[in-house]
Amino acid sequence: MGRIRDTLELVKFSHTLFALPFAAAAALTAAGGLPSGRICAGILIAMAGARTAAMAFNRIADLKYDKANPRTASRPLASGALSPAWAWGVTAAAAGLFVASCAWLLNPLCLRLSPVALLWVLGYSYAKRFTSSVHLWLGVGLGMAPVGAWAAVGGDLGHPAPWILGTAVALWTAGFDLLYACQDADFDRKMGLHAVPARFGVAFALRLSTFLHIAAAGLLAWFVHAAGLGAFSWMAVGIVGAILVWEHTLVKPDDLSRVNAAFFTANAAVSFMVSAGVAADVLLR
Repeated sequence: MGRIRDTLELVKFSHTLFALPFAAAAALTAAGGLPSGRICAGILIAMAGARTAAMAFNRIADLKYDKANPRTASRPLASGALSPAWAWGVTAAAAGLFVASCAWLLNPLCLRLSPVALLWVLGYSYAKRFTSSVHLWLGVGLGMAPVGAWAAVGGDLGHPAPWILGTAVALWTAGFDLLYACQDADFDRKMGLHAVPARFGVAFALRLSTFLHIAAAGLLAWFVHAAGLGAFSWMAVGIVGAILVWEHTLVKPDDLSRVNAAFFTANAAVSFMVSAGVAADVLLR
């Protein structure tokens, strides 16, 4: 049980709450109702597999930095609670589960796209070595979730709605990752790692995060319009806007003490509200 607990902490399994509700919203919209049990299971397994593989691989790639950073030194791999061999095993098993779910539970389009998605989310672990746009790289990784869920249901990506929603998720993710990265601005600068707070300063990162979240809220509204959704979804977009405003009141250039509340609580609420609004519109209609 201890190893299971450490493995869940290794991959931050609770953070699946960020992308999964958006995938659910896309699947419900594409299906015009509740998709089949096979499709729902396939999306859930594929998302869990891809995200677990990405997070475990990230901990392997960043092991040297995690050990050196006081904020991350207690993580299971950095502290020695789990071995690198175990983390490699988790990465391989989760990646295999992701591809298998696309092959056996979803459709040929998802299977063809699965290597691209997997390479992208694994590549994120090295992006900080060479580009300050690492935050957007992560955003695109999460933005793939609703696009992939739409493809899983419909088997094609000709409608603009999944791309609009995917872009909204990408910008929203990049925005909150900027907030989170402010904690490590000094460490990243010292280690020669690339991130916006380390290169341009915390104050600039917070302004950029605000801009990205404004754009994300606008794209969410566009998605609701493009998908022909109704009052519940519009209400959800309004609430999301209020949550994002609240999120940005929590973090100041000279006070990062509430970053975790801004990172987890606010953003989990954002994804839940979008999926709840879409579900109410689609299922009640």
